Amino acid sequence: MRKGLKAAGYGTVLVGALLALPAATGQQRAVSTASSISAQDKAEGAKAHPQLLQEFGGPYAGPQAAYVTTVGRRIAVQSGLSNAQGDFTITLLNSPVNNAFAIPGGYVYVTRQLMALMNDEAELAGVLGHEVGHVAARHGQRRQKAATRNAIGGTLLQVLAGAVLGDSGLGNILQQGIGTASQALTLKFSRSQEYEADDLGVRYLANAGYDPRALSSTLASLAAQNALDQRQIGSSRTVPEWASTHPDPAARVSRALQRANATGARSTLRNRDAFLAALNGTLYGDDPQQGVIVGQKFSHPGLKLSFTIPSGYTMENGTSAVSITGANGQARFSGGSYNGDMTAYIGQVFSDLAKNASINPDAIRRTTINGIPASYASARANAQSGPVDVTVFAYEFAPKTAYHFILITPAGRGTAPFDPMLTSLQRLSAQEIAAIKPRRINVVTVKAGDTVASLSARMAYPDYREDRFRVINALPSGGTVRVGQKVKIVTF
Repeated sequence: MRKGLKAAGYGTVLVGALLALPAATGQQRAVSTASSISAQDKAEGAKAHPQLLQEFGGPYAGPQAAYVTTVGRRIAVQSGLSNAQGDFTITLLNSPVNNAFAIPGGYVYVTRQLMALMNDEAELAGVLGHEVGHVAARHGQRRQKAATRNAIGGTLLQVLAGAVLGDSGLGNILQQGIGTASQALTLKFSRSQEYEADDLGVRYLANAGYDPRALSSTLASLAAQNALDQRQIGSSRTVPEWASTHPDPAARVSRALQRANATGARSTLRNRDAFLAALNGTLYGDDPQQGVIVGQKFSHPGLKLSFTIPSGYTMENGTSAVSITGANGQARFSGGSYNGDMTAYIGQVFSDLAKNASINPDAIRRTTINGIPASYASARANAQSGPVDVTVFAYEFAPKTAYHFILITPAGRGTAPFDPMLTSLQRLSAQEIAAIKPRRINVVTVKAGDTVASLSARMAYPDYREDRFRVINALPSGGTVRVGQKVKIVTF
């Protein structure tokens, strides 16, 4: 969640995700691919590009960006879409989620978090090649009708009525209806489309002179990260976006390796040292400028505020909002334009939610939370499983600064499931702000006496230190380190 954020608009862009898991195996077959980047694709890509940057934290400003661009263009020209490397826009995104995708027009994206999970240049090329493969095979165009059918509805009531509800009776209403647009950007591809993109990624690796087995090893790391994320659910946040949108990629590991062996390519080029040198110093996890999550607490040094979600709930920090999910309700924290009139502010939030539908909140009530003036109002709406309460709870931080929660709870519960969170919001002190520091990837050389345990102890986390160390270094359980080996640790 960025400092100075305004109420976000919502749209849908069809993009190709690396991590959509096929439902079953299939036979290898020739893949029909596009032969060029059309003028229409270029125009559509150029139009979507700024929105994607906004939704995924913007471009990463470090020197790693130029390195990723070089590798991405080298692999992208293998697709035959263009022989001119300059026709491809490769972007390293400042996002703490593991994700990669591409859109028509030569636009390819990978997050810094996913880059940090990789261990050599060939793996980076394999991920980017997979995404280019989705574009070359025109998977996006084939899915366009589905994207249109599944686009976010124009009104809150339409979303509530059409939501696929979970056991709680609320399901993913908030994510589908008023979550960040990035949650709607990635659609699952079919089994055959994912296999096609894998096959093309392997082919591009071989043609570019890389070890074609690199895609398989990347998928193995992603599977290990997914397993660790599953163990951590509830301790700090929801599963990262790629895992929540798409299942575990483990089933594709052996298939990608088989396809790599079938190429007959003899190259073993991985460029590990060059990759690790480029990766060193990369921001890892939350960017303090966008807020950080530690346990159940969200803190934003730029906004100078923090709040704590209830036990049993999870949260995800997006570019424009923080989403909170639990069995008894869902919430979203963000901000909007404020002119000093809190009644108008809350009314505008409800208006933005409802669009053209009729939603009538009750009278605005006022209170004070930790010295901060607060106001709230509720309305009743109908979901597929029955009525729900929708509440806007807003805080006046300054004459022209306001933030708010949007809550959806079972009818009759009102704000009750979230009362501890609502009353926990407070201003951060100068000392608390100074204590919030970024984590970064630190590449170190194993010295005599170093062990997995001693290196893991240097990880800047209170829990799962050895598990985290093993996952980011692709080190299996029981695996050891050797003197002279370069490994990644995460430090402040």
